[in-house]
Amino acid sequence: MNPAPQSSDGVFRSGYVAILGAPNAGKSTLLNRLLGEKIAITSRRPQTTRNRILGVVHRPGAQMILLDTPGVHRPRGPLNARIVEAALAVVAEVDLLLWVLDVERPDPESEALLLERLAAAGKPLLLALNKIDRVRKETVLPLMAAWQTRHPAFGAMVPISARHGTQVEALVAEMAARLPEGPPLFPEDHLTDQPERAIVAELVREKVFRLTGEEIPYSSAVTIETFREETERPLVHIDATIHVERDSQKGIVIGKGGAKLRQIGTAAREDIERLLGTRVFLKLFVRVQKNWTRDTKAIQRFGY
Repeated sequence: MNPAPQSSDGVFRSGYVAILGAPNAGKSTLLNRLLGEKIAITSRRPQTTRNRILGVVHRPGAQMILLDTPGVHRPRGPLNARIVEAALAVVAEVDLLLWVLDVERPDPESEALLLERLAAAGKPLLLALNKIDRVRKETVLPLMAAWQTRHPAFGAMVPISARHGTQVEALVAEMAARLPEGPPLFPEDHLTDQPERAIVAELVREKVFRLTGEEIPYSSAVTIETFREETERPLVHIDATIHVERDSQKGIVIGKGGAKLRQIGTAAREDIERLLGTRVFLKLFVRVQKNWTRDTKAIQRFGY
């Protein structure tokens, strides 16, 4: 490993940072922005992220290991309970808490739950007020003042736009300043601990989220059956299965004459090719797993 670049004061800092927030607050968009690569899926629908995702951000004088977590909300059903449990479990494992708040669409119920849990954690806590590009500028300062009153122990509050990158580096500086001194924990070229198969499955699931109707995204899971690289030419063969809960959902995902499934496959393949840096042959299947979101064994089998 090459020597880590030092900060101006000669001190190197490294540590783990949990990214927490309500569903659809922009946590995954922020992670992708900080990494400069897409490893976390995004959509306009809440609760897109189901598992925590690790991303390593490298800056001069600091290395931040970010844990992107599912949106915290009052759980309804076994799958939602597992998702929220996974999000809050990271609080005990990290050096710093980063709460991403959606200033455009507040979620009072989720915010109250988060404030209760994070304030009790006794760890450094930063607040990123996200989506400032979508609200009037004059509303931001009063909002910051209101949050400072609700929880005076915020280490810093930084208004940002994860989508456009506004003040994201200012947020990075605030995070880095609050990490403990120590050497890098990952090599400089390391971005995530997620295997390529896992990211590919998530990219397919993202397209299901983006391209299907109300009930389908929350009833779907994706598994990778085959991931094979050709040795004679730059081509990767991938077979993936989209699991849904009912036959009617299977018909919607496939679409008339297979049109919807082809649309999902084309959009996913383009992202996967960017990720892998090579041509991809992607074949999708759709399978019914009856009521899997209420079956704890199925939930575990699909990795949640």
